[in-house]
Amino acid sequence: MSFFNELKRRNVFKVAAAYVIVGWLIMQAGEVMGPALRLPDWINSALAFFLILGFPLAIFFAWAYEMTPEGIMKDKGVDQDQTIANVTGGILNRTIVIALVLALAYISVDKFILDPKRDAALLESVQTEAVQAVDITDPDFAAEDKVPDSKSIAVMPFMNMSSDPEQEYFSDGITEEVLNLLVKTPELKVTSRSSVFSLKGQNLDIPTVAAKLGVAHILEGSVRKAGNRVRITAQLIEASSDVHMWSETYDRELVDIFAIQDEIAQEVVKALHVQLLGDTPTATTTNVEAYQLYLRGKHLATLGTRESRESSVTAYQESIALDATFAATWEGLSTVLRYQALSGDIDMQEGMEAARQAAMHALELDDELAVAWTSLAAIQFDYDWDWAGGEASTHNALKYGSQNARVLRNATWVALTLGETEQALMLAQLAVDLDPLDYSSLRNLGTTYWALSQLEDEERVYRQFLELYPENASVESWLAASLARQGRAEEGLQYLDFDSDNGWQRAMSTIVLHNLGRHGEEQPIRQKIIDEDGQYWAFGVVLTYSWHGDSDKAFEWLDIAINKKEYFVRQLIYNPWLAPLHDDPRWEKTLDKVGLLKYWNKSKARREEAEF
Repeated sequence: MSFFNELKRRNVFKVAAAYVIVGWLIMQAGEVMGPALRLPDWINSALAFFLILGFPLAIFFAWAYEMTPEGIMKDKGVDQDQTIANVTGGILNRTIVIALVLALAYISVDKFILDPKRDAALLESVQTEAVQAVDITDPDFAAEDKVPDSKSIAVMPFMNMSSDPEQEYFSDGITEEVLNLLVKTPELKVTSRSSVFSLKGQNLDIPTVAAKLGVAHILEGSVRKAGNRVRITAQLIEASSDVHMWSETYDRELVDIFAIQDEIAQEVVKALHVQLLGDTPTATTTNVEAYQLYLRGKHLATLGTRESRESSVTAYQESIALDATFAATWEGLSTVLRYQALSGDIDMQEGMEAARQAAMHALELDDELAVAWTSLAAIQFDYDWDWAGGEASTHNALKYGSQNARVLRNATWVALTLGETEQALMLAQLAVDLDPLDYSSLRNLGTTYWALSQLEDEERVYRQFLELYPENASVESWLAASLARQGRAEEGLQYLDFDSDNGWQRAMSTIVLHNLGRHGEEQPIRQKIIDEDGQYWAFGVVLTYSWHGDSDKAFEWLDIAINKKEYFVRQLIYNPWLAPLHDDPRWEKTLDKVGLLKYWNKSKARREEAEF
C-alpha cells in the first residue's frame, strides 16, 4: 500500500481538515467573546499559539492511533480485518460537514449583517466626533475662536541645528514621525502636519500658535545630526501659561532614532495625564540608511514639481532596495506614483498600476496602515471607478485613521461621489478641525458646501481661505461663482481674471458673466474652454454646455469624458452645475454606464424624504 493510501486509510487528511476548520471557528469565537468578557488582548494570541502547536500532535495521533470498540489503540496493534477506520472516517466526514456549515454561516452573517453594521457604527462614530469638534451653527468656527481641548497638542517643526541646511528634510521628517505616533493615540487630538508646517519660520510666540491651531499644548524641539550621531531636544509647553511641562535632550547613535521617537511620545502622553485605552503606539523600525531615504522621499514629494516627484520616487526606490519590509515607504511611493500619473508625468495606466501594486504591498506588510488604505481607495475611485471597492477601502482607512486629516479628506470625496452629502459635510468639518490652516482641508469643506448648495457657508469658508492664502486666483474664482449663485454676480467680478489660462477659472468666469447677461464677453471665454481645455478636460466643456442650457452638446462631451476616463467624472452626482441635465432621459443612462445609478437613486430618495 502506498504512503498516500495509508494516510487516507488512517483518516489523516480528514483529521487535518476537521482540525483546521474547527480551529478557525474557535478563533472566531475567541475574537467575539474576548472583548465581551473583557479578556486581555494576549488571550487570542495564546489561543492561536496552542492551536498551531496542537496541529502536528493531532496529525501524529491520527497516524499512530486508531479508535476501536475497546478504546484508543496503536494502529500497529489493530487487526486490519477488525478495523473500524471507515466508521471513524464517517464520523469525521460528518464533523467536517457540520463545521463547514457553521463556518459558512458565520462568514455570511459577518459579511452581510455584521459588516455593514460595523461600517455604519464606524461612520457614525466619526460623524459624532465631527459634531462635537465643530459647531456647524457657529458662523466663525475657526480654531482660534474655540476653547481648546485639554488633551489637544500640535507638534511644531523641529529646528534643523545641523551645519548642513540640506539636512532640513531629516528634522522635518522626525517632526512628522513623532506627530504620526501621537495621532495613533485616540485619546489625543493632534493637529495635522499641513497646519503646523504652514507656520514654520514665522517666529510666532507659543500662545499665538496655539490659538491659531486651537490646541492646549505645543511640542517643539530641535535636531542636530552629525555623521552617525543625532541630538534631539524636545519640550512640551502648556500654551495658556507658556510653562514647560517636560523637556529632554537625547544624545544617541542614529540607530536609536526610533527609540527616541517612542520615548518622546510616551513622555508626552504621561505629561498630559492621558488615560490610555491601550498601549502607547511605538514606531516601526527599519534600516537607518533606508529610513533617511524614506524621509527624503517624503520631503521631496511635498515640493509639488515634476522634478521633485521624480526625485522622490528615486529616494523611495533606493530605500526599498535597502529594506523592502517598511510599509510606510511603499505607501509613500504609491502616493507619488499616483500624483505622477494624474499630473501627466508618466503614462496614466502604467502609473496607476504601479501605484496600486505599491499600496497593496504596503498593506501586505501592515494592514492597519490607514494612509495605505486611503491610497488604494484613491486609485479605485480616480482610475478604476470601482465605487464599492473604494468605499470599502475608505471604511478601512477610517477604522485605523479616524484622526488623520488626509484620511478624512479622501473620505469626504468618496462620500460626495456616492451622494452621501450630509456624511461628507461631517467628515470635511472634522478634517478642518484637525488641520485648520491647511489648504486642502479648507478647500474640501468649501467644495462640500458647494455640493450641498449651502452658499453662505461656502462663501464664508472661501473668505476664511483667502485670509490665510491671499490672492489665490483659484479660490477667488470659486468665491466669484458662489456670489453669482447668490444673486451677487456684480460683486464677484472683482475676483475674476478674464485672461486666465486655467480651465476652472475660465468656467467660473462664464458663470458670472452669464448671470450678468454679458454674453458678448462670455462667448469668447466659452470658446477657449471648448477649443483649448477640451483636449484634456472634456468634463469642463460639459459644465459650460450644461450651465448654458445646451443638453445635446453637454451629453455629447460627457460621453467623450467618460470614454477618456477623466478624473472629474466622479463629480456626476454632486456637481450642482450639472443640475440642468437631471431631468433628461439620458441622465440616468449615463449614470448607469459608469456604475453610479444606484448611488444616485439612493441620494435622490434621501432628498425626497427630507423634503417630505
